[in-house]
Amino acid sequence: MSFGIFAAFWAVSFLFVITPGVDWAYAISAGMRGRVVVPAVAGLLLGHLLATVIVAAGVGAFVAGKPMALTVLTVVGAAYLLWLGINMLIHPAVPRAGETQDAGAWARWTLKGAGVSGLNPKVFLLFLALLPQFTDPAGSWSVPVQIVALGLIHVFSCGVVYLLVGFGAQAVLQTRPRAARIVSRFSGAAMVAIALFLLAEQIAR
Repeated sequence: MSFGIFAAFWAVSFLFVITPGVDWAYAISAGMRGRVVVPAVAGLLLGHLLATVIVAAGVGAFVAGKPMALTVLTVVGAAYLLWLGINMLIHPAVPRAGETQDAGAWARWTLKGAGVSGLNPKVFLLFLALLPQFTDPAGSWSVPVQIVALGLIHVFSCGVVYLLVGFGAQAVLQTRPRAARIVSRFSGAAMVAIALFLLAEQIAR
């Protein structure tokens, strides 16, 4: 693969990464909960990496060609986002100075993060539509290897941006409890809205 292809993909990928969405909402929530930004972002990256591997293995095209499988994935992902969003609305993040998090909390935030991105059907469909278009069947690398390489570029961009978002939220909102509640509820509302939109799409079909 040429450097030009990598650069072109990175530019397109970065535009998606800097667009606020569910991942941003989750990173912001982690930033206000204490020292869980790193495990939360690690979970998000695991979900994106899983989507990359699925597409590279050819499973993505198979699932996309099965309407029922795609419907199940969408409904499960939407239900998970809806559950997270409602919980954030009911229990908005309240920053606490000096709050510490045990290993169990880190594991929970990592698993939840993997669910947020890994069960998001939009991430899966984006990868399925985007990654293969930047591959070169005649290149020295096989297409699956090229897809994984491109996916790693995307994951790296996600890691940088989501860490900045999470730590930025922690720095700005840590001493502003009221603002933190508002932002947390807004993030929860965004998750609920996206979940309802995904479910509405399935009902309309």
